Amino acid sequence: MPDSEVISACIKNDKTAKKQLYGEFYTRLAVIALRYSKNKEQSLEMVQNGFAHLFSNLHKFKPGNSSIEQWVKEEFIVFCVQFIRNIRSEYYVASTVRVTDSPAKTMDLFVDSTLTDFKNVEFDVLIRSLQQLVPSQRLIFNLHIVEEYDLRKAADILEASEQTVKANLEKARFNLQKNIDKNNKSIKNEQFV
Repeated sequence: MPDSEVISACIKNDKTAKKQLYGEFYTRLAVIALRYSKNKEQSLEMVQNGFAHLFSNLHKFKPGNSSIEQWVKEEFIVFCVQFIRNIRSEYYVASTVRVTDSPAKTMDLFVDSTLTDFKNVEFDVLIRSLQQLVPSQRLIFNLHIVEEYDLRKAADILEASEQTVKANLEKARFNLQKNIDKNNKSIKNEQFV
């Protein structure tokens, strides 16, 4: 069935068409949800709620503006950002500073100028490392680096200033690098046990 017919049938609440659309996009959206969420359980919840959101907004799709694939991806990404931001306790508490007795090694984000080539990082390590970022950093990293939104568009989606977005992006790059190094070591140790 062509995309336009599937969309029309979904809008009319045809279960077969919804199942077809769900089957067509599930894997791609599940991977996106993994990057935006803090764990597998949250990503599954995000996918389920995301599909409900997509089905209820299909009437907004305009075939001349973009393909169904592009529309679903963009609509789902905006949903993911709102989903994470709506978990207020996680979003705001995780973004606060915690006082510890241990001295910080360094506060300079630019001490080590060598960055990981993310294309050479194992998928599981990269996902685990992304999920360990605080939500504000995870969101901007995904929007700007992975989805390739410019900073202004990402700031609009996040409802934040460009300066805040830039600061969170630099922190995300720095912390992701640390997480990748830590997770690579822990996976190597797990293999030897």
